[in-house]
Amino acid sequence: MSLRSPSLQQLEEVILALCEDTGTPRSLTVFMLLKAGEYAQLFNLKTVPGNYLNPHRYRQDVIVSDFLRKLDFDIPGIDKEAVALDNFWLAEKACCKTNLRLSPFVNNGPFEDPNDERVCESIARMKEWIARTLGEIPEDLFDSRFGPGSTFRDVGQLITVPDKIENRPTMTSLCTDLLPLWERTAWARAQLEVNPGQSRPEVLKGNRFTTVPKDALRYRGIAIEASINVFLQLGIGSHLKKRLLRSGVDLKDGQDMHRQVACEASRTGELCTVDLSNASDMNAYKLVELLLPRKWFDLLRSCRSPSTLVNGQWVHLQKFSSMGNGYTFELETLIFMAIALEACYLTGEEGLPGSNLFVYGDDIIAPVKAAPTLLALLAFFGHQPNQKKTFTQGHFRESCGGDFFAGVPVRAHYVKEVPCEPAHWISIANGLRRLFPAEKTLHSFRESVYWRAWLRALDQIPADIRRLRGPVEFGDLVIHDDRQFWQRRRTPDQRTFIRTWMPFTKALPFHHWKGPVVFAAALYGCSQEGILPRENVSGYRHKWVSYLE
Repeated sequence: MSLRSPSLQQLEEVILALCEDTGTPRSLTVFMLLKAGEYAQLFNLKTVPGNYLNPHRYRQDVIVSDFLRKLDFDIPGIDKEAVALDNFWLAEKACCKTNLRLSPFVNNGPFEDPNDERVCESIARMKEWIARTLGEIPEDLFDSRFGPGSTFRDVGQLITVPDKIENRPTMTSLCTDLLPLWERTAWARAQLEVNPGQSRPEVLKGNRFTTVPKDALRYRGIAIEASINVFLQLGIGSHLKKRLLRSGVDLKDGQDMHRQVACEASRTGELCTVDLSNASDMNAYKLVELLLPRKWFDLLRSCRSPSTLVNGQWVHLQKFSSMGNGYTFELETLIFMAIALEACYLTGEEGLPGSNLFVYGDDIIAPVKAAPTLLALLAFFGHQPNQKKTFTQGHFRESCGGDFFAGVPVRAHYVKEVPCEPAHWISIANGLRRLFPAEKTLHSFRESVYWRAWLRALDQIPADIRRLRGPVEFGDLVIHDDRQFWQRRRTPDQRTFIRTWMPFTKALPFHHWKGPVVFAAALYGCSQEGILPRENVSGYRHKWVSYLE
């Protein structure tokens, strides 16, 4: 799809207006590449914080450079699926090397390097912290639940909770060791009543490789798990999250905390931010076996997929788990915090989770003094930092979606989908409006470089919807604007209502499924109003919503 196609010409006008009014050398480059249709060059533009002394100049350039970077559309000559598949094989090759390197430490020798004794001491300290954090394995996985997406056999539109309960369940062979846990669930009881002849789960070799959008140049590889596997994985992940919280690692509000800490670190320079490349695919099998207590390792191994179906062929995995596994996020957080703590110990720093150490998945914040040791340990255990997103010096820090330059928020707005309806244009207009507050002390929004681009976005919205102005607290239900332009009304009891453009979804009535399935779905949290399909907006309508002034 060309960016000059009729469906995208309006978006191009927004960007060109932004480039013209920004008026920097970088904006001129973006303007010319866009006009020439050189989209691959445009998306390969790099805005390097270290090349700037002024946060506002960096921010101007990165906004025009990255506006379209995550847009999901096809660029001639770029095979995004192939990029994801190449990364899969590269990760497997790297994990194989890590498994070979760590095998002597798993098997207590033989050791050839005199320094291996010191490595064993570090591993022992990491294992001790992990064991203390995890405690005993749970007797039951009460928090097991269904995820929102597909499973190996539940695909297409048939991925609601009742569909998954009704369809024949799937699991891997090792997961059969945990079958008694599943047999005590409402899901299993419903299966027995609805499909008495086929209630026995289908046994699979592993998961299935697929891809999801990442940005304009590449897709990201993920794995689709068997239904019982992911059900139990999510229960394990929930338990890990609770245990991590007891040790100071907050995965519930961790993103907000990371952004606050990264902002302060960009001012003081005392902490660094580290982001890892393909972290979910780089936790090698031997790394998990090496660091986790045996009972915990056996539990996690029982639920993992030992193989992945790739282009019709089964591939035996060198990684322990992939993105799509229900406990991968919590597991990598646990391992990276143990590594970060050891890095602090080796450099004489006192590492305190929640104080000067923060880990959220593969986003790591640690003392700058420990950074060289941290990066060395990560490399030894099979992980490489993403050099574009790792900052150990200078005035820039990035973590969990927050970019900060000397305390100034400098993150760009990303357009992720081709705008084809008013709601999309509202999101673009609001994204442009949110870029303004960092400069509001200099001039009004109407005098800013975003004003004409904002108007171009509004031009694509029908007049009756364009009048739906309101506060930022309402998100993209309204167009963000000054209070005097809000479309509101006050009731006799002095309540304020704002008129919005509200999405709605038609719930599927429960009569589509049999009684035992409906009962089980209710136990798993489904609303009595019906089942809402995932990401299936049926339409939009005007709706007055209460606003507390």
